[in-house]
Parts: sequence; C-alpha cells; structure tokens
Amino acid sequence: MSVENAAPPALDGRTLRDVMSNFCTGVTVITAHDGESPLGFTCQSLVSVSLDPPLLSFCPAKTSTSWPKLREAGSICINVLAHDQKDMCSAFARGGTDKFSGVDWTAGSNGAPALEGALARIEATIENEHDAGDHTIVVARITDLTVLRHDGPLLFYRGGFGRFDA
Repeated sequence: MSVENAAPPALDGRTLRDVMSNFCTGVTVITAHDGESPLGFTCQSLVSVSLDPPLLSFCPAKTSTSWPKLREAGSICINVLAHDQKDMCSAFARGGTDKFSGVDWTAGSNGAPALEGALARIEATIENEHDAGDHTIVVARITDLTVLRHDGPLLFYRGGFGRFDA
C-alpha cells in the first residue's frame, strides 16, 4: 500500500455544508446578563468536553454581534430547547431585534437568563477561547445544570427543524 503526500482536494463551502447537514444537532440558546439587559443567541454547536473537570464547548461565529457581549458578562446559561420552541430559536437567531421580547425568563443562580420552557439548563463560566476559522471555539466550566422537561428536544437536520421522541 502506497501513501502519497498529495494535498487533499479543495473543499467548497456548499459541499461542506451539504455533507455536514446530515449530522443532526440539538438547538440551544446561550444567554448572559450584562447588568443592564439580557443577552442571547441561538447555537447548535454545543458539545460536552470533559466530566472532570466539567467542561463544555460551543462555537459562535466571528460575525456574531451578541457573542462579544456575552463574553464580557463571563457567566452564561445554555438553554437546551424543547421541540415546541422553534419560534424561540428563530427569535434568538435574528440580529438587530429585541430577542427577549415576549420571552419569559428568570435569572439563574449565576445571573444569566434561564428561559421558560427549556428542556434543560446548563450554567457555566467562560474558561478560554480558541481561533477556529470563521468561528471561535469557546470552552466553559459547568457550574450548575438541571433537566427541566422529559419530552423531545428541538433538532436541526438538513436545514430544517424536527423532534425526536424516545
């Protein structure tokens, strides 16, 4: 068997997006409070990183106008959306709007907004960031977490939303 050192073929963004859309993801809204107002954005790139210490990771786009404000707050809440929260997902994905208009929430133990109706809630503090192309890889330390509902999550697959019932 021969191993060649040829460069891999160039990948175009459309093909990458089409292939990666076959990987189903859950949907979250990551929130924080800057002392004056609640902040948040929709995120699909959540992953558990470590059990000891308890760490998670997510990847905001470098074009995000929300992420720099959440970073400054330092304490965040990852709200795992339930199957019936597609409208909330869409509201937090849009820029230039009052994302919290009509959204019921309470302050979590770390002060970050805990959204009503979420499937689960994970509170964390930002540990570090790593450059990753057009995104940033954020690593956060989990400080508290709880399951709030036991029905299906909101899922994103091939450009659309759906649910999974176990």
